[in-house]
Amino acid sequence: MPTELIDGVYDITCREEPSGKRYRVFLFTGEVPTLFDAGFESTAETVFDAIDRIGTEPERLVITHGDGDHIDGFDAIVDRYDIETWVPKQTALETEHTPDHRYGDGDRIGVFEAVHVPGHEPDNHAWVDESEGIAVMGDAVSGADQRGLPAGYFHLPPAVYSQDLNEAESSLERLLEYEFDVGLVYHGSSVLEDARAKLERYVNFPGKP
Repeated sequence: MPTELIDGVYDITCREEPSGKRYRVFLFTGEVPTLFDAGFESTAETVFDAIDRIGTEPERLVITHGDGDHIDGFDAIVDRYDIETWVPKQTALETEHTPDHRYGDGDRIGVFEAVHVPGHEPDNHAWVDESEGIAVMGDAVSGADQRGLPAGYFHLPPAVYSQDLNEAESSLERLLEYEFDVGLVYHGSSVLEDARAKLERYVNFPGKP
């Protein structure tokens, strides 16, 4: 079941495990409806059903990075919709369809700007729409409740899922160059108020050298 987090922005949770771990994609239904990430191949039908419920088909697919829960459904999405595709330059693809575009840090797609935030994975990107104050965080951060902490805050993705946690933490400073109030995360709960301010307090903690 899709959940409208803010006007025209939908969380499509495509898998929830007994442990409570969740996987999701995001659909923006603006001027050019945009789907951020593709989920697993096995969850494609769940994504299709959610999009049918929303009633707006995506015209653009943006992949934040190449982890399986973000890209494995790529071919199924492309087969289903007449869709333009964007994939990071660094991402190694094993897909039947070649992406229409490869992007990098600072590139723009409509109202969104790409921010390279490596650490979790070398190709990890966030996307920021400063005009609406929304950031799609990729896996730069997760919701704090993923680790049993209160919802509404961020934490770094667990080290067990990250290639370089020190680099991941350093990369967060790049996101502070942008203004946003909402931070959408793929694991745990998204931060729907004061997202940049909360991230700034997390990055610049008291006593930070």
